[in-house]
Amino acid sequence: MRAIFLSLFFISFFLNHNYCYGVTKKTPGFIQESKSSKQLDQEVLDRYSEENPWGMNVSIDLYEADAKLIRDPKYVKQFMIDLVKFIDMKAYGAPIVVDFGDTPRVAGISAMQLIETSSITAHFANFSNSVHIDIFSCKAFSPHKAALFCRQYFKAEEMKVSPVVFRF
Repeated sequence: MRAIFLSLFFISFFLNHNYCYGVTKKTPGFIQESKSSKQLDQEVLDRYSEENPWGMNVSIDLYEADAKLIRDPKYVKQFMIDLVKFIDMKAYGAPIVVDFGDTPRVAGISAMQLIETSSITAHFANFSNSVHIDIFSCKAFSPHKAALFCRQYFKAEEMKVSPVVFRF
């Protein structure tokens, strides 16, 4: 009984404080937003408007991504360009895409795109076929919609979206 109460308490706490966290399985072929992800995104956008923070940050982790795609520097570069457009930001210069790593565990592409309102970074782990993306912007965006876009782009089986952090 206590475990159920605590579970309900934490679920209520996260929803009432507009924290966004999700794990989603792949839906082939298109971006599928659930009512809850749309609602959570809208709550984030409303809260951003009300609290007027300096910016917002979200981390997106993708698992079991397509190995060929995450190792292709041209594909990763195009992803950075497309993500900027998708979240309605404006790029500042070209994306930086570098493939490096001196041990198998950390080897892979790292990418960075400056945007007029901050930056997007992404790290692609060859060893685990995972992708780790951080978006920080002083302009609000829909974090779950961005995460779904990323998952589809790299054909990932699973994703996790961190709680949104507002920076003041």
